[in-house]
Amino acid sequence: MRYKNIPLDFSKPFDSNALSECAQALSDQYPFLGIGYLGKSILGVDIPYFILGEGKKEILYVGAHHGMEWITSLLLVRFLLDACELAERKKSIHQVPLEFLLERYTLYVLPMLNPDGVGYQIHGVDEANPLYGRLISMNGGSTDFSRWQANARGVDLNHNYDAGFWEYKQIELDNGIENGAPTKYSGECPESEPEVAYLCNFIRFHENIQGILTLHTQGEEIFYQAGCVLSRKQERIAKELSALTDYRLSRTEGSACFGGLTDWCVQRLGLPSYTLECGKGENPLPLTQAIPIYARLRRALFRFPLFF
Repeated sequence: MRYKNIPLDFSKPFDSNALSECAQALSDQYPFLGIGYLGKSILGVDIPYFILGEGKKEILYVGAHHGMEWITSLLLVRFLLDACELAERKKSIHQVPLEFLLERYTLYVLPMLNPDGVGYQIHGVDEANPLYGRLISMNGGSTDFSRWQANARGVDLNHNYDAGFWEYKQIELDNGIENGAPTKYSGECPESEPEVAYLCNFIRFHENIQGILTLHTQGEEIFYQAGCVLSRKQERIAKELSALTDYRLSRTEGSACFGGLTDWCVQRLGLPSYTLECGKGENPLPLTQAIPIYARLRRALFRFPLFF
């Protein structure tokens, strides 16, 4: 499918500047698509989200908690493009009439929660960065940030939610993680990082959110159990997602059991939430995987709202 005037390039890494260009082009091309801002990252970068539809039931999609996982932002923007084009033409996809979908549901799409971490991973860290010295120390003295997952000050955003947070602190100590790091440092307290605090407040204040889908990479797995007794709905939807994607249902193990968005939503809010680990290989996944991953996910992305 071709899109006029939308600068979505599957041949190069997708950073916050690319997202900003797409956001402006989307706004110009599709006036029915709303754009909001979660807030600003630590380095002052806007964190946009998109609003599609006018229905009472609300669904949230989230990408790029981690610096190396920016391909998930690319996937979500492609999903938005498909949805907007099909809605404008009043078409259906995977037995989902877009006109019906957007009358009944409101979709919130947050492609890139961690723009600073994505920027570090793609471009490295400039000496003008006010945290430069501290970041080099966190990174083991190296100027190579290609393995960076955390946010601008070394906090892993998907360990910064209030779900087993304090239990995870002992795991950090056991692994010698006492301060900021490229990955797996949870921060000083739950929601210490503005990106996570903004997202938690967004979810708290949108009482009609029915379900959340978070994209990570990699492994072709779906995590949904969050270490607690699950509702029948949570179990049912997990099986539906597995059938649509052919991703296997998995249990989190070790440090992955603590402090994530899915953990917080399920444990604290009783809100059906799912983590999809997209693609296979080593992060960051090569861009050659982007289109095949999207082709495999597209049906689930469009049908997910209909589970509620």
